[in-house]
Amino acid sequence: MPLRALFGISVILSFISWGIIARRYMWPALRRMPRAEALRPLLLLHTFRFVGLSFVIPGVVSPDLPSAFARPAAYGDLSSSILAFLAIGTLGSTFGIILAWAFNLLGTADLLYAFYEGNRVQLDSAPGLQGAAYFIPTVLVPLLLTTHALVFLLLLKRSEVEMMRRD
Repeated sequence: MPLRALFGISVILSFISWGIIARRYMWPALRRMPRAEALRPLLLLHTFRFVGLSFVIPGVVSPDLPSAFARPAAYGDLSSSILAFLAIGTLGSTFGIILAWAFNLLGTADLLYAFYEGNRVQLDSAPGLQGAAYFIPTVLVPLLLTTHALVFLLLLKRSEVEMMRRD
């Protein structure tokens, strides 16, 4: 089977698996919580996005990994991680919700751009270039995009305070 197909199958099956987990277990629990409390574990998961820095570490990835992919992926993930930390630290305030929006918009755009750039440089045709970081786009990115969707749902959910003000 072509390497590109194997990579695609891995990503698709990961999206399906994480989607089932999110729909059956994560969303039912999160939607019952107050918004700030529900956002906290999702943001905490994204604090680990510093792992994307592995894309710029020779030995973890091939030195031939295109920098057009590696640098934006690595530093976009680091930026997302920092924004997630800042949002967690300020979640009880309006500024915390603004930071959560900033994190979610930047973090989602970063992952979508990495998929775009990886496709443009045909990274899926040479998975050896990713070395040990191969698990990031095949396992972690589908999880992260799935949880970004949950964060969007929570951010769009009216907080209890907002609901009480309208009554």
